[in-house]
Amino acid sequence: MNQLIKITTVPIQYELKINNARFERQSSEAQLEISRNKGGLSIKSRPVKLHLDSSAARSSVSPTPTQSVSQAAQKGTEAAYSATAQLAQEGQLLLKADIGQDVIGQIMQQRTAAPTGEFQLGFTPSAPVDINYEAPDLTINYEMDKLNFDLKIANGNFEFIPGNIEMSITQHPDVLIEYVGGPIYVPPSADPNYEPIDVRA
Repeated sequence: MNQLIKITTVPIQYELKINNARFERQSSEAQLEISRNKGGLSIKSRPVKLHLDSSAARSSVSPTPTQSVSQAAQKGTEAAYSATAQLAQEGQLLLKADIGQDVIGQIMQQRTAAPTGEFQLGFTPSAPVDINYEAPDLTINYEMDKLNFDLKIANGNFEFIPGNIEMSITQHPDVLIEYVGGPIYVPPSADPNYEPIDVRA
């Protein structure tokens, strides 16, 4: 009896793709910035200065009201001291006077006596003019142009990519059943090659 069915088993097929781990560096561009500071020439000149202070000279000729009051008060104080001394001296004479002595005449003679002594010659104004002199000044300043360089170096970024395994199935498993026999006739007697079965034995 011939084999009528052929069974074929189809195995699974797959592919493995292995990606190794890697370390990647992403670099960026360096940048250079240049800036300029402009210089220049500057000249500063100060002319001669002459300071004249004539306040003291003017005060000696025509004093201010405040100075007049102060000078009058000083003179009044000196006159009071002088009058006090003169009265004390005249009182001493009156205390020591003898009978018949003309003390009053002596006192009047002293009061009306002409002044004696050295007289000081003065000039007007009595105070000099204060003169102050400042020499001229010339300052020259020259500054060159300046260039500023700012360099920014790129360090870059580092990235770690882990490894992986990719599996792809190219053929799924299967079972193939194939009929390899001849045709089947119903009834069997329709088969042209039909041979009757001998049942006599």
